[in-house]
Amino acid sequence: MTQKIDADHARFRHIVRGKIKENLKRYMSQGEIFGKKGKDVVSVPLPQIQLPRFRYGNKDMGGVGHGDGEIGDPVAPGDGEQGQGEAGKDPGQHAIEVDVSIEELADILGEELELPRIEPRGQHKLEAEKSRFTGIHKVGPESLRHFKRTYKAALKRQIALGTYNPDNPIVIPIREDMRYRSWRTSWIPESNAVIIYMMDVSGSMGEEQKHIVRIESFWIDTWLQSQYQGLEVRYITHDAAAREVDRETFFHTRESGGTMISSAYQLCADIISSDYPSGDWNVYPFHFSDGDNWSNDDTRLSVDLLKTRIIPHSNQFGYGQVESPYGSGQFIKDLRESFGEDESRLVLSEIPDRDAIIGSIKEFLGKGR
Repeated sequence: MTQKIDADHARFRHIVRGKIKENLKRYMSQGEIFGKKGKDVVSVPLPQIQLPRFRYGNKDMGGVGHGDGEIGDPVAPGDGEQGQGEAGKDPGQHAIEVDVSIEELADILGEELELPRIEPRGQHKLEAEKSRFTGIHKVGPESLRHFKRTYKAALKRQIALGTYNPDNPIVIPIREDMRYRSWRTSWIPESNAVIIYMMDVSGSMGEEQKHIVRIESFWIDTWLQSQYQGLEVRYITHDAAAREVDRETFFHTRESGGTMISSAYQLCADIISSDYPSGDWNVYPFHFSDGDNWSNDDTRLSVDLLKTRIIPHSNQFGYGQVESPYGSGQFIKDLRESFGEDESRLVLSEIPDRDAIIGSIKEFLGKGR
């Protein structure tokens, strides 16, 4: 019976995986997943899949099965009242939410976008402690007691003593029958990574532009989490000045003020040099803007910071330009002119609307850096 349940569950998970892949572009462009993110899983709304389950009725309900009842009495709430309105001919829309692990979601994303696995750069190896269960001991804490081994030891003892009765198969372990899992601590190499998100929050960046950034950053996080055992995320907002903020502030800061991109790049470079040396960390800065900048002088300073302090210490620098009715879109042109094709670790992406998110993510992550 257990094997049959496991097979049914595996088949259902296969169906769920297929549905997610089928609707992945819609999820990625509309943000139907990332708003329901937990620590290790997300809830995915899947239309037209019904998962059978028991539902308990209200204790105060009447009808058959609860108190007195007669043949013909209603068994559901409503007391047999007639519905209102005319009959319809179209089927109803039903949806359930299925929990999917972040790891499985990353696999689906990688398959659908054909993303290469990332090869960590430089001397990225750190050591992390890991405990593994490696054997069985006769002593240990009760929380690690191995039930099957304990039962077998007790059964063998009772058979050897002649006290086991097949007609009354009661097996009672004693102290000498107890078996406990034992573990060994080892040190394993671990790749650590940090994402540094920078976003322009000046007056030309509206709510729609920030929502696009929020959706895209969720999927970037999801993929990089599947590639590294340790992942940290830092957030920088900027208008004419830059500041480090938490995630909530990053996505909900109201837009205002002018734009000086160099302020964000200066803060990003300081964070990398003080907290994330490239010999130990894989560094991924991402900057999202509508392409406006205060002056040509500030653009030149921004380019210089990229060339000298950020890109040399990063796996990849990603610049995403979100189209805004108020932004000039000039900055991405300046970057193309300044770098050309020489800098392979600079990835530029234009994001005119939500439908362009999936292509932008493939541009950022498709290099496997």
